Amino acid sequence: MSKFICAHAGDAKWEIALGSCWGQVRFQLQNAPKPNLGWCYLTDHYTQAAGNIMEALREHMPGVHWVGTVGVGVGAEGVEYFDEPAMVLMLADLPPDSFKLFSSPKPLQALPEAGSNGFEAFTALVHADGGSPDLPIQLKDLSGKTTTGYLFGGLSSARNQPLCFADEVFLGGLSGVAFGPEVPVLSRVTQGCQPVGPQRTITRAEGNYLVTLDKARALDCVLEDLGLSLDIPDPELRNELAQTLAGLIAADEDVSAKPGQFGTNTEVRHLLGVGRQSGVLVVAEQIAAGMKLAFCKRNAEAAKHDLLRIVGEVRAQAEAAGGIRGALYISCSGRGGPHFGHRNAEFQMVSEALGPVPLIGFFAGGEIARHHLYGYTGVLTVFTGAA
Repeated sequence: MSKFICAHAGDAKWEIALGSCWGQVRFQLQNAPKPNLGWCYLTDHYTQAAGNIMEALREHMPGVHWVGTVGVGVGAEGVEYFDEPAMVLMLADLPPDSFKLFSSPKPLQALPEAGSNGFEAFTALVHADGGSPDLPIQLKDLSGKTTTGYLFGGLSSARNQPLCFADEVFLGGLSGVAFGPEVPVLSRVTQGCQPVGPQRTITRAEGNYLVTLDKARALDCVLEDLGLSLDIPDPELRNELAQTLAGLIAADEDVSAKPGQFGTNTEVRHLLGVGRQSGVLVVAEQIAAGMKLAFCKRNAEAAKHDLLRIVGEVRAQAEAAGGIRGALYISCSGRGGPHFGHRNAEFQMVSEALGPVPLIGFFAGGEIARHHLYGYTGVLTVFTGAA
């Protein structure tokens, strides 16, 4: 595989931003192989022009297949564009027949029979609308159509229309690109929350109502973990619970993690309400007895350390596998530079820790890794040089 290239620009007029990106692309493509796959992430200021942008990209780069989505923010190299009109592009020359685009109208097919000549998906980049019906089930089904079971990607965070791209522009559903074994990737999840109490077992739950943990009332458990008394006034209780989240682990998942940290299998969800008399908590997820749960809060310093740790580990693994050709970083729309202290901070940390490699991404309404849907996390995926 050749080295990837990336470009980015912002302007009130999408034509000017695309022209700037196109100039960057042309310069980098001098004496380089012609690319066949492109990524395009737009901020939602360009939502209405998405169809025109896709058409212009196809005119500029005939023969290139495009995937991407729209979000409240996008990033490239060490720059973040939040709540402003901007676009980021990445292009790659991949081996023939080593990738396949899919969408809800044209879904990824099941794995081919052994010995057949069908396309074999090893991994898949997924973009989706968070309002898609049965999204967790769809992700699990899509994961089962890849050899490794590994998906990576995120949900559109557009405030107007959650558009996704896979050669065409789609409103709703899932779309993306599957990669065969000729396109090796390394991918990791970085958590943004820190436990404030022990890991507990859900002993009774109904739908998204959390009734008991370790056979004790759920409300009593969260108060104990937060160091609060049972007679806390209602307004203070609501305020405390609004800042507290539930870190969930499915009953059949590996629960190993370092003390005081979440493992990559932890899905963080909001607490939506409380029954003071019943002691029941309402969680923004369907839960069941046997699952593990730890109450947690967002922690910028812990998130920074975890981000730098996983980037360092990915870089070391990639260097052993022939180096990094290009990278995608998909972060939560609730993170970004402001969460880490200053403008551009998150992409700057990733870019500096990875080294001088093409890097783009967007800020999502939910992050995807394996078949899980995360919140307040970042998903880093690098394309390595091994064949």
